[in-house]
Amino acid sequence: MIIAMKIKLLFAFFIVWFLFIREDVVEHGAGVVAPQIPVQEKITLPKSFSFKSYTITPLAKFHLQARVLSKEKYRLDHGAKLSPVDLALGWGRMSDEEVLKEIDISQSGRWYHWQTDRFPIPRREIEIHSANMHMIPANEEVEDALKSVRKGEIVKLDGYLIRSDGQDGSVWVSSLSRADSGAHACELFFVETFEIIEPT
Repeated sequence: MIIAMKIKLLFAFFIVWFLFIREDVVEHGAGVVAPQIPVQEKITLPKSFSFKSYTITPLAKFHLQARVLSKEKYRLDHGAKLSPVDLALGWGRMSDEEVLKEIDISQSGRWYHWQTDRFPIPRREIEIHSANMHMIPANEEVEDALKSVRKGEIVKLDGYLIRSDGQDGSVWVSSLSRADSGAHACELFFVETFEIIEPT
């Protein structure tokens, strides 16, 4: 009787995982599928605006097409109200499945982690052709799209890299370089438009 109950519980858990938790991975085969590097344009006279009880100051216009390497949703941390989703994104050879199959990629605690036993491309190329980005959806439509995007999809994003000032005195500032790594290297990306595209 106890064994039968355990089997039923395991089966129920599998069904829930399959229908609601598991996320399919989109595969494209070998080859670079997001060749363009991100485009950043400096803003000389930024105008701040209010958004969800934060003051947002645009620092640069930002546009990119990239492959989703990983996605992590946040609900409970300090930044979750502003940024409910982080995407680890790759472009250039960091969008090539032949390269990515040699690299283990994960996210946690607002960090993007990667490791490999055999470098398929130079370490520095991995660092400057991928990034963890804290996504700030400009509206509910963008938020729903960001939360439902799948690993492997090619996305086109437009908006701003920003500074956020909270009413509690907290400050969150985007990196303005793709060449940095470690703490403070993540982009804080106010996303105005989101689109899933076919590989180029």
